[in-house]
Amino acid sequence: MSDYETICLELDQNLAVLTLNRPQALNALSNKMKEEILQVIRHISNPKSGIRALMITGEGKGFCSGADLGEDKDTSWDAGANLIDTYHPLMLELMSLQIPVISAVNGVAAGAGMSLAISADIVVAAKSAYFLQAFVNIGLCPDAGSTYLLPRLIGEARAKAIMMLGEKVPAEKAKDWGMIYEVFEDEDLIPTARNMAMKIANGPSLAYAGIKKLTAVSSRNGYSDQLQAEALVQRMASQSGDAREGISAFLEKRKALFKGC
Repeated sequence: MSDYETICLELDQNLAVLTLNRPQALNALSNKMKEEILQVIRHISNPKSGIRALMITGEGKGFCSGADLGEDKDTSWDAGANLIDTYHPLMLELMSLQIPVISAVNGVAAGAGMSLAISADIVVAAKSAYFLQAFVNIGLCPDAGSTYLLPRLIGEARAKAIMMLGEKVPAEKAKDWGMIYEVFEDEDLIPTARNMAMKIANGPSLAYAGIKKLTAVSSRNGYSDQLQAEALVQRMASQSGDAREGISAFLEKRKALFKGC
């Protein structure tokens, strides 16, 4: 893949590590950055890429401070059109990835940056990190998927409160609320998240895709519908090479060597 201006991309075996790289702006989402993130997502979504997990983090002191408000603004600025044209393709394709996504939040995750962080399948954060629904502080409403994700993660009462108050949510509180998975010491965040991501990148890819699919439909399915969905996904997973390898390894009391097929 080509060089990038606003992100760094490292391909390590089956893992892609995408680092937002505008540290001077706390990795604010410029139009160029959104374009480049989308390019990466489209590349790794192709099974021929060989990528089986994606980790997203930020360079410097922040994960992402949200939209770059200093970019191309005038009195006729239409935030809705900007969302439809630049954010929605990015967020929709990120959420549609079949591979697991891990976000390692190393500092502030605000506005659309918070949406990006919590869109991951597994979210971990540094102890000093915090999350901020900053929209109301500048007279705007939450977007980029926040109003969909937050009520499902932490409940409507807490979601509305943090969106309306526009106050920081420290990493430890985010963990206690169930917004994120785990909190690590600052210096341990990236190596720990990377080890986690590498373990997943070498795991049973079809099983991970099934987990993503089943959890996505569970909130709108009745119990019997979810049981049926589980059976159909399990049928596919059970016929995979990884399932055969996993069962053989279990019976032979050895470590499974999954190939993602």
